[in-house]
Amino acid sequence: RSVRDLDATELRRGIGYVIQQVGLFPHMTVAENVATVPKLLGWPRAEIRERVDELLDLVELPAVDYRDRYASQISGGERQRVGLARALAADPPVMLMDEPFGALDPITRTRLQKELLRIQGEVGKTIVFVTHDIDEAILLGDRVAILREGGRLAQIDTPERLLAHPADEFVAEFVGADRGLKRLSLTTLGEIELDAPNGAVAPSAVAETTLRDALSLMLSEGSRSLVVLDEDETPRGVLTLDRLSELLR
Repeated sequence: RSVRDLDATELRRGIGYVIQQVGLFPHMTVAENVATVPKLLGWPRAEIRERVDELLDLVELPAVDYRDRYASQISGGERQRVGLARALAADPPVMLMDEPFGALDPITRTRLQKELLRIQGEVGKTIVFVTHDIDEAILLGDRVAILREGGRLAQIDTPERLLAHPADEFVAEFVGADRGLKRLSLTTLGEIELDAPNGAVAPSAVAETTLRDALSLMLSEGSRSLVVLDEDETPRGVLTLDRLSELLR
């Protein structure tokens, strides 16, 4: 439905917000922060408490340990998790995340990106995620929109098509000269057709390894092939540099 037909307050309450600086209320506990919107909507107290505990567990901040803490008593990464739980509290159909991980250190940022993918898989929300980091966009997005100055749309597409077929020079420059390597990060060894195992001595990797990491391993080991292993370390097949080259055509 068109948002033009909605009351502005109703529209805002149907969107969960997560921003870079989190914006937790410092005088409220973690539980009170997460409960903010359900309280505004007049939810029963018992239902609010149940929802808060459910969401804290979802973002891997056990309610028994975190619900009574204040923002000053938890880390930056934990505050961001609380912000995500708060955004989900009223079960909004849409979430807007504006540079949510931009202020975090690289290790915490990577961990929370993976956590967001896990949580999205569980709750199935539509998320509009704003970032200046093209690698982050490619990792997280089902579709990626690139905007020119002034907010004009340059291209919107799947990560794979965006990298393989940039619409123009601006998009090609934005995604970077290493877009071939970025494409390799979108696919794992288990998702491609492999050559049959041949007993050759070569470095090995599990099927969940990305093609980009597989290429890095082959180059570091000075090998033109890589043995792909199942979970029980049984050889599944062999990846060669020639096969990688074919995949990028």
